Amino acid sequence: MNFDFAYVLEVIPAIMKYVPLTLFMSVLAMAVAIAIGILLAVTKESKTPVLRGFTSLYLSFFRSVPTLVLLFIIYYGMPQLFPALTTMQAVTAAVIGLGIKQGAFLAEIFRAAIISVNKGQMEAGISVGMSKFQTAYRIILPQAAENALPGTGNTFISLIKETSLAFSLGVTELFAEAKMMASSSYKFLESYLAVALVYWVLIILYTYLQRLLEEKLSKPYRT
Repeated sequence: MNFDFAYVLEVIPAIMKYVPLTLFMSVLAMAVAIAIGILLAVTKESKTPVLRGFTSLYLSFFRSVPTLVLLFIIYYGMPQLFPALTTMQAVTAAVIGLGIKQGAFLAEIFRAAIISVNKGQMEAGISVGMSKFQTAYRIILPQAAENALPGTGNTFISLIKETSLAFSLGVTELFAEAKMMASSSYKFLESYLAVALVYWVLIILYTYLQRLLEEKLSKPYRT
């Protein structure tokens, strides 16, 4: 078997320097996705038909279009309509594309989390003298956040992995560097295994942090 494990150990330190960029893109895209997800979750329940229709159209489109196609539309296609976007950086395009796509998935997660909280708790909060805002902030939202965390965490994990698609726009990140090293050394298995191991460790670390957060959020509701 022609497998060079020593080269795997050589690749890992070389690509680790791109971990901050991967996390930077993931966190920014997640912030965009959360903002869009909250807005869409609200408009999805709106009594205005136009808002509900727009939200349904947004969710249908961005949940259906492949991420790579969306990134190409934003980075290569949009400057045809808006010449000012020709100066847009590839990292910016990647963050925007990943954010608006994952926002469509978060919208349903947030909406389901809010709906899952018993509506009687709003009435109970108002009955003891709290306003609707106070009841939502102190009672409804904390429970909804706990319910939404697993799905939101899975979305962030997907974002971390999908940042590898940024290489198609010319961004040198984890996967792009591993790809270049594989092309120069012809040791494709070793190079791609190294990047897979780095992603694996990142996901393990995040999963651990998410579990700690879930335990903290659920503590007030334990009996």
